[in-house]
Amino acid sequence: MSLKWRFGVSLILSLPMVLEMVLHPLIHWMLPGGNWTMLGLTTIIMIISARPFAQSAWAAFKKHHANMDTLVAVGTTTAYVYSIYAMLTHQAVFFESAALVTTFVLLGQVLEERMRSRASTALEKLMDLQAQTATVQRADQWVELPLNEVQVGDLIQVKPGAKIAVDGKVLTGESTVDEAMVTGESMPALKKPGDQVIGATINTTGTLTFQAQKVGDQTMLAQIVELVRKAQNSHAPIQKLTDQVSNFFVPIVLIIAIITYLIWYLGLNASSAQALIFAVSVVVIACPCALGLATPTALMVGTGLGAKLGILIKNGEVLEAANDLQTVVFDKTGTITQGQPTVTDIVGDSAQVLQIAASLEKLSEHPLAQAILQAAQQQHLSLAAVTNFQTHTGQGVTADLAGSATFVGNHRLAANYSISDQLQQQAQVLEAAAKTVIFVGQEQQVIGLIAIQDQPKSEAAAAISALKKQGLQTVMLTGDNQVVAQAIAHQVGIDQVIAGVLPTTKAQQVQHLQQQGKVAFVGDGINDAPALSAADVGIAMGSGTDIAIEAGGIVLTKNDLWGVPQALALSRKTFQRIKLNLFWAFIYNILGIPIAAGVFAGFGWTLSPELAGLAMAFSSLSVVTSSVLLGRTKLEKLT
Repeated sequence: MSLKWRFGVSLILSLPMVLEMVLHPLIHWMLPGGNWTMLGLTTIIMIISARPFAQSAWAAFKKHHANMDTLVAVGTTTAYVYSIYAMLTHQAVFFESAALVTTFVLLGQVLEERMRSRASTALEKLMDLQAQTATVQRADQWVELPLNEVQVGDLIQVKPGAKIAVDGKVLTGESTVDEAMVTGESMPALKKPGDQVIGATINTTGTLTFQAQKVGDQTMLAQIVELVRKAQNSHAPIQKLTDQVSNFFVPIVLIIAIITYLIWYLGLNASSAQALIFAVSVVVIACPCALGLATPTALMVGTGLGAKLGILIKNGEVLEAANDLQTVVFDKTGTITQGQPTVTDIVGDSAQVLQIAASLEKLSEHPLAQAILQAAQQQHLSLAAVTNFQTHTGQGVTADLAGSATFVGNHRLAANYSISDQLQQQAQVLEAAAKTVIFVGQEQQVIGLIAIQDQPKSEAAAAISALKKQGLQTVMLTGDNQVVAQAIAHQVGIDQVIAGVLPTTKAQQVQHLQQQGKVAFVGDGINDAPALSAADVGIAMGSGTDIAIEAGGIVLTKNDLWGVPQALALSRKTFQRIKLNLFWAFIYNILGIPIAAGVFAGFGWTLSPELAGLAMAFSSLSVVTSSVLLGRTKLEKLT
């Protein structure tokens, strides 16, 4: 039977006993059939819902250790068996203790299972990105074939708007290809004969014919899938604090219970029933009801608080890892930067330079053309008609505008024209700032410059500063060149830059940094998925692809970098609250066990099984109250 069904059975059958607990002190209402009804309900719970605990506890016992299930099994079985004895001897029973312990612990497991299931579809979503068919040349004809029939060496044609099926080399045609979903780079890449193309990327402008070089498991997408799989499987399960405590707590409790019975029965000449009551009280006060609530209640409140900030925390392992982080690694494009190239500087007569550039670029297919056109639209410039438009591959464009020969291009095109020393120096300054410089000319003379850059997000510098205040080292990991990466890092305050990193080696870089301490990785692209999975804490930006979001242990739905320091601060606070809850879960044991064992009986201080069950309830109430107080944390202080 599934975990949810076990929880449902336990919850439904426990409710009548809870109702009696509440109403009996008030109006003396009891269940029809009294103790026999409670015996029947609890017996069903023990057989259906609690049996796996007993099986797990027995398996752990055979390996000479105890776990959380051992506590549950010992507590529920003792309460159940003693209640049968008490019922037959006309003493107070506490069947409800066995039932509620089972219900509360199963609730915690259901909540944990629900959070873990969110990451299970990551690999499936990765594979869904690939093209399903390809247009392949067969017998001098182009035919559409399933992807699994494509072979190395096949000639493949891809039209504008279509996905590139596999990795290969361009033979004919020229086009721009959107590789952001694989490489994470925002600007489409110009592809011409001799260039490499990547499967699952999107052809945007022209028709390409390429030769398949890698198919099936050899493609870059397939390799990324494999890296994600290995990274996920390599995570060793984090030993729960409850299991760590259980390993020594359970034997101690059992030993104390046995010693209590022997002392009262043999040493103090008490009756067997009286000695058993003391021993059972010890076990009942140690029942792990509060222990079962300690983690899930804190997680519920902590994740609810995070939702208000746009922070989704997937599981408790993330909280524990976040508590010991030393380094936060950022992807650059779309994470630290906006992911959209924009015009940052215009040198010369701003309106004239931008109007000429936009008038020519409106006919261009170059990726930077959109940034220039957007800048012209923002300034409400009217675009002029051009004639004799020509594209110069890898250089720029030329055209006649209002009877004058004009051009827009890079260094190679500008080398054919006259340029002043002042403009040349300004171009060098802009390039030193990691900006792409576009030269604009008229009648054989360069008249101005346009600088384009993918700018950092407005909150990036402040968010990174907040991380440093938390004592964390910051690193930027990117496929860009060192100059561009270093310039961006300087602007936002990043401590270390690792540039020129291939998508398939990002996870390796994270693993290298993990040799010095626990690492969090922040990213948003498909190429970030292996690194997100390999990191101790993966933080996925909400604007990223589904696979990046699924691979991350924390998801920032608002795509705001402020969420990174807030998420880590919230994770630490939630984990600290879990530890506090565990303290409250055991404080009643520490204080109550000696009383339950009859140590203070000479002073009139004893603890019957009924009072032990009440103390256990107060322990649970303390844990829930502690978790609720977490929800009152000031959100603005989580940075």
